[in-house]
Amino acid sequence: MLSVQLYSVRDQLAADRPATLARLAAIGFRHVEPFGLGSPDRTSAERLAAARSLRADLDAAGLAVSAVHAGLPGDIAELEEECAVLGADTAFIPHPRLVRGFGEETFADPGQLDAFAETLGAAAESAVSLRLGYHNHWFEWARLPDGTTGYDRFWRRTSARLLAELDVYWAVAAGADPASVLAELGDRAVALHLKDGPAEPGAPQTPIGTGRVDVRGVLAGSPSIRWHVVEIDTADLDPFDLLATNAATLVSDGRTTWS
Repeated sequence: MLSVQLYSVRDQLAADRPATLARLAAIGFRHVEPFGLGSPDRTSAERLAAARSLRADLDAAGLAVSAVHAGLPGDIAELEEECAVLGADTAFIPHPRLVRGFGEETFADPGQLDAFAETLGAAAESAVSLRLGYHNHWFEWARLPDGTTGYDRFWRRTSARLLAELDVYWAVAAGADPASVLAELGDRAVALHLKDGPAEPGAPQTPIGTGRVDVRGVLAGSPSIRWHVVEIDTADLDPFDLLATNAATLVSDGRTTWS
């Protein structure tokens, strides 16, 4: 089932959120994946007020939430409250820096990595109304002194309750094989981020089927994964046009549905 990561239209959201959400709905999207929850720069009251405001705009556009991208506050219950406002039952941590005490270098340091895995695993175990997961970029595949990768060590060391959202594009950028990664993750993988292009950090992304990422092959090999999230990090094309093209391609292939 299709969703769209709202980071794809972050500038448009900042300028006019109701109009941006309405345009996504007009393309055909019925689900979105918001970002920015669990912000350490806001108080709990401010985060809840922001979630209520976003929920009102989503309701007006006829959009529901598939999952969210969020930081990890000191108390997981605070993130559960935010997600409940939005009707979301799953939150993915999209970067180590959104967990206090960690950063991008975490995946290159075995000690830090083990501590990070323990922190997220403990949060996943303690959550009551929320499923917690992790979303990758490319740096997680840093080579460790023992020859393994940070990504592999992380999933071996953390709780089985922690879920995965595999960003297929960034896995390819890291030199990983998405099919093999999904096979290792098994049923912990519940969502995919889908986009195409040269699979290089900072390079503009392009329509699905025109770059290095075998999106169709990944979907064919992972029929049990529910959420197919289209996203754009950076592109020369109009983001709405690119999102519409990518979504239409996936639906016409029969690999996913609007709802």
